[in-house]
Amino acid sequence: MKNAHQVHRGRRDALIAQMRRHSGGGLAIVPTSPEVARNRDSLYPYRHDSYFYYLTGFPEPEAVVALVADGDGDRHVLFCREKDVDREIWDGFRYGPDAAKEIFAFDEAHPIAELDRLLPDLTADRPALFTPVGMHADWDRRIAATLNEVRGRARTGVVAPDEIVDVRGTLDRMRLVKDVQELALMRRAGEISSQAHLRAMARARPGWHEYEVEAELAHEFLRQGAQAVAYPSIVASGPNACVLHYRDNDRRMADGDLLLIDAGCEYRGYASDITRTFPVSGKFSGPQKAVYELVLAAQLACLDAVRPGASFHDYHKVAERVLALGLIDLGLIAGPLDAALESGSYRKFYMHRAGHWLGMDVHDAGNYQEKGESVKLEPGMVLTVEPGLYIRSGEGVPDEFADIGVRIEDDVAVTADGIENLTARAPKTVADVEAACGNG
Repeated sequence: MKNAHQVHRGRRDALIAQMRRHSGGGLAIVPTSPEVARNRDSLYPYRHDSYFYYLTGFPEPEAVVALVADGDGDRHVLFCREKDVDREIWDGFRYGPDAAKEIFAFDEAHPIAELDRLLPDLTADRPALFTPVGMHADWDRRIAATLNEVRGRARTGVVAPDEIVDVRGTLDRMRLVKDVQELALMRRAGEISSQAHLRAMARARPGWHEYEVEAELAHEFLRQGAQAVAYPSIVASGPNACVLHYRDNDRRMADGDLLLIDAGCEYRGYASDITRTFPVSGKFSGPQKAVYELVLAAQLACLDAVRPGASFHDYHKVAERVLALGLIDLGLIAGPLDAALESGSYRKFYMHRAGHWLGMDVHDAGNYQEKGESVKLEPGMVLTVEPGLYIRSGEGVPDEFADIGVRIEDDVAVTADGIENLTARAPKTVADVEAACGNG
């Protein structure tokens, strides 16, 4: 197996090949994310830009990757912070250009302070410039200044690129299919997050606040080596489970509540995304069990529909059909099924899609449609499968079903002959969930 930085260099070579096919060559230049101030002299925890990291594996801020494709040969160039022993005392280790060049498999590496001086030379006489457009205003201004600098040298015989291409389109298509190393990292992220959900089930109990359960999740993520959450954890009890992106996590949980947890760690740059719903007191009530088993039936049917060659949107249609039929059976919407599907009456209780791409970002890169048609699934694609029902109290809702919210979500890799469930260790049958609960 290739080492990680050979893999990153291979991705850069693949992007260069796409540049050649598009315009015969050119320059691709991608910055990482800037550091962001939290308040006064404190920064938010740093997180790299996913496109930049996909191409480099380089974790530090203040860095730019430049890829040159022309007749004189390809060049992989990194700009990064200089080695600075004094700053390392305060802020920690820095690679510096010399070490970064060798470790991360670059042909050249320069101090980031040299970028503005060298960028016009890299840009001149290239047929096209491939860069993120509209992602960061400061970067757009830098690119505009560089192009104007090159155009100002026209009397010396150089020309600016004729075409500016948003490189994210090409990188999105590349990122959509994960390689062996990416799948291994996502598998580990799924394992860690599954164990965190198990911990939450075992420890949550009536009288706890939602944030106490959130702390148990964070404990397990960090204990097992995950660097961060992949997104702010949703720990939603009782009526809060009917708020899709609930984030307050401050309600005190009561006996008889369901607790919906949508939480996943980020492991070495790759996200997991799991949702489980369980009874805080360890036992589902009759109505809770009925809704839960309906959502589980929909999720299992969706998993059966995910396979190579299927259209991405197929499993969402499966979720709609199973959930709508179940809602009719529960007396929550009127039948018949075809009429409910046509009118969309089920959307009162199920208003989101059945899943999304997953990878370096929790809502990962990649289109869902190409030329008006749903993208076909192929091995290496990773997606979530997450139907749910959210029965808010109100007109027409029987009291026994009021404020029941259930979502069940797994992370699934498409394989040559089906799927691999990366989060299968998190319990989801009624019996397994109740057995996992600390009060069960």
